[in-house]
Amino acid sequence: MNTATPRAVVLAAPSSGSGKTTVSTGLMAALARRGTRVAPFKVGPDYIDPGYHTLAAGLPGRNLDPVLVGTDRIGPLARHGSAGAEVAVVEGVMGLFDGRVADGAGSTAQVAALLGAPVVLVVDVRGQSRSLAALLHGFRSFDPGVDVAGVILNRVGSPRHVEVLTAAADEAGLPVLGAVPRRAELVVPSRHLGLVTAAEHGAAARAAVDAMAELVAEHVDLDAVVATARPLPEGPVWDPAAEVGAAQAPATGRRPVIAVAGGPAFGFGYAEHAELLRAAGADVELVDPLRDASLPEGTSGLVLPGGFPEEHVAALGANAALRAEVAALAAAGAPVHAECGGLLYLCRELDGVAMCGVLPATGAMTERLTLGYRDAVALTGSAVFAEGSRVSGHEFHRCAVTPRGGSGDTRPAWAWRAGEPEGFVRDGVHASFLHTHPAGNPDAVARLVAAAR
Repeated sequence: MNTATPRAVVLAAPSSGSGKTTVSTGLMAALARRGTRVAPFKVGPDYIDPGYHTLAAGLPGRNLDPVLVGTDRIGPLARHGSAGAEVAVVEGVMGLFDGRVADGAGSTAQVAALLGAPVVLVVDVRGQSRSLAALLHGFRSFDPGVDVAGVILNRVGSPRHVEVLTAAADEAGLPVLGAVPRRAELVVPSRHLGLVTAAEHGAAARAAVDAMAELVAEHVDLDAVVATARPLPEGPVWDPAAEVGAAQAPATGRRPVIAVAGGPAFGFGYAEHAELLRAAGADVELVDPLRDASLPEGTSGLVLPGGFPEEHVAALGANAALRAEVAALAAAGAPVHAECGGLLYLCRELDGVAMCGVLPATGAMTERLTLGYRDAVALTGSAVFAEGSRVSGHEFHRCAVTPRGGSGDTRPAWAWRAGEPEGFVRDGVHASFLHTHPAGNPDAVARLVAAAR
């Protein structure tokens, strides 16, 4: 294992749609192909890109989100996820300085500054020539705390176009580290919430990552990009056992089995979640509600993350045996933590198809995208969150549930400014549309394992 301090580089862009996912994923895969151990990261609450990063690098794709986990955990999480790696490649989110609308928190620029990492700007240069110099000058000078160290020209049109753009970058004082031509065949299928997940895309996802790797290896100077990377700053390393507390992870006694849903319908999870569950004393078993007819043997707690159940509603409904087991587990009072897609799975029905029937609500697709960070307070104590707990979370869905929350014998889970109370709490069940990051809420993980025990 490599014991040297990993170096980090951040790939950002002036705006969404610039192609940074293709370039970032291709860079990770191209470096891994030649034997470099790459630690892949994504800024923000994105669940989809890390799946492609995992395929590219062969290590778990992880998220770095100061809003969800706090600024003090960004460095420790990066050092944890980079252990044994030579270089950490961090893909940004939206434009370089875009974050939470109110104050820009959670931006790629903030994460780069927290890591002391240089930024390589991926610019979609279609329709540009010398104006690139002004764009680069602006991004270099806007925030002196952010080091923009180079540029990758994306979607160039011709060798002459590259010459003109390179001269423009020289005017701005930035080296060109690559010039990637337009390749329409590398467009990964998308849907209402972004890319199709790697788990759903199957072999085609692997083929897409391979194509990205070949494209980047041919048109980007890999050595030059790596040379811009700087060692991560010294500091503490995130430790899941320390986060949940040693008392929560007994060395002896029965370890409760926590089933975590996964597969194509429930792929919105964080790598740190399973690490925290195990550190808190649980055995973690995966269950795919599309294929598995029963919960893992001995299951005493269940985590249902987000995903795209609405895209797989017929298959989920057809798996009546598992739906019945989930309902029975909830009825027995076992802790069940469901977020977004997991909430929909617990409803009576989703788009007219029978689901688990745990909650007195129905789910349906809508035309409205609900998206953004939420500063939420727990209205009802549960197996996961104590009453009055304050968390930073994120919503990301086009579905709605009726009622919104807290109906019948259930109580509402959350409230936040300008929003009606939402979600459901009853006995051991906590279900809502709010996504939370377990690394930002380790006490919630410890509570769930304790309830399962």
